[in-house]
Amino acid sequence: MQTNNTRQHKALENLVRREARRKGYLLRRSRRHDDSNGLYLLVGDSRGNRLPGAAAAPNAFRRGEGDTLECIAEELGHLPG
Repeated sequence: MQTNNTRQHKALENLVRREARRKGYLLRRSRRHDDSNGLYLLVGDSRGNRLPGAAAAPNAFRRGEGDTLECIAEELGHLPG
């Protein structure tokens, strides 16, 4: 059973994902189980980034990029769209 906190986080993630798509970006979440776990980043919504195995997001996480969902939501607020 999901806790209230988990549901709120998932709702925020879905909201940010929709807003990112409206502004021409894709929200990607780190799938690794290390320091980057729980981090997100925005990548451009291009055909190459939508295909399975797209390397932009995993490579960015390996370089140490990524931020919390709350910071990504704030960043989206400042982007034109």
